[in-house]
Amino acid sequence: MSAGRVEDNPPHLRDSFRVAVRKFDPFETAIRERWESFCAATGCRLRLEAEALDLAELHTTLFAHDGLRKGAWDVAFVVTDWLAEAQSTGALADLAPSLRAHPPEGYPSAWPDSLLRHQRFGDVVLGLPYHDGPECLIYRKDLLAAVGAEPPQTWEEFHALARRLSRPAENRWGTIFAAFPDGHNTVYDFCLQLWTRGGELFDAAGRLQLRTPPAEAALAFYRTMLSDAAAVHPQCRTFDSVQSGLAFARGEVAMMVNWFGFAALGETLLESKVKGKVAVAPLPSAPGCPSASLNVYWLLGAAAGSPHAEVAAAFIRHCASAEGDKRLTLGGGVGCRRSTWTDRDVGRTIPFYPVLETLHRGARELPRLVQWEQLAAVIDRLVTGAADTTTPIAELLAQAQAAADAL
Repeated sequence: MSAGRVEDNPPHLRDSFRVAVRKFDPFETAIRERWESFCAATGCRLRLEAEALDLAELHTTLFAHDGLRKGAWDVAFVVTDWLAEAQSTGALADLAPSLRAHPPEGYPSAWPDSLLRHQRFGDVVLGLPYHDGPECLIYRKDLLAAVGAEPPQTWEEFHALARRLSRPAENRWGTIFAAFPDGHNTVYDFCLQLWTRGGELFDAAGRLQLRTPPAEAALAFYRTMLSDAAAVHPQCRTFDSVQSGLAFARGEVAMMVNWFGFAALGETLLESKVKGKVAVAPLPSAPGCPSASLNVYWLLGAAAGSPHAEVAAAFIRHCASAEGDKRLTLGGGVGCRRSTWTDRDVGRTIPFYPVLETLHRGARELPRLVQWEQLAAVIDRLVTGAADTTTPIAELLAQAQAAADAL
């Protein structure tokens, strides 16, 4: 059965409960475990069909194939980038009535508001936070200590340290970038480079602005890094954030800018070679500019066309319990509850978890725009062009600005 195509039976006759999962082993394991727990607690007899999908496949089945509205799915992993699209198309069910009638323990104060506001549209709530972790600097504290280095404060220090820490003969590089052009990874990297250089993505009138000195500096740095074989992992151009995080856990990377969750994964993954050696810090920045972080997170949303609407809402609440959040975390995901961040069991395995509260205070969010996917595609092509061509940066920015203005 292909993703999002449920053709054997009409949705209302399905005896299965279908979950569209972002492909990532900890997610897949946690959903199966939670479903078993949910059925044991409620007596639900539906059969779970959890399908793991890459990012592009997931977006296609949920939106391009209209799987959320047509009943192909009951629950789906939805990233905050897609919430405006979900709201404008009516793809996700409003969970507010369910949350009022049966609130998860501690709701809403058990979560920081930074993990609740993005899915709110007036009184409508389009999901509950599932997997968190703002972008940060993740590094091997043993390798930095071996060369007498502290976490880099500026991007120039970051580049120089990456070269110092590279050992290609030992299958280890100083850093890695998730440069796979999927409309997400490169866009996030560009925003972080821009913000940490004092730039802004939009002007005061809300228009995308790309022809600025900080944007030019951001792209120039990105081009320099990806072309430096003495500093970066050779598979940057084919790796997304997940594959980059796994490379770090395999011991192939000394430090990277990535989601907090991949620092946690280095401590929880069974085959990780970096357990006990991982630390996190704020991102470097240009001299005189503050650091920045990006808050993008995964939610569980109930499909508007689900034939099992009440079960979908109840299962999402079950996953949002303190127990479910903690189990996801110990299994390699990143829980969203404050209780998880300060939990003793979690702290024994991942001692840097309390830093999440601090990271959230300074984390920024991308705008909720219906056309964000199209604008992100423009930025994706811009950053890819900087990485793959020798076209002058100013020319690439002019081309991208024209494409954005046309939207």
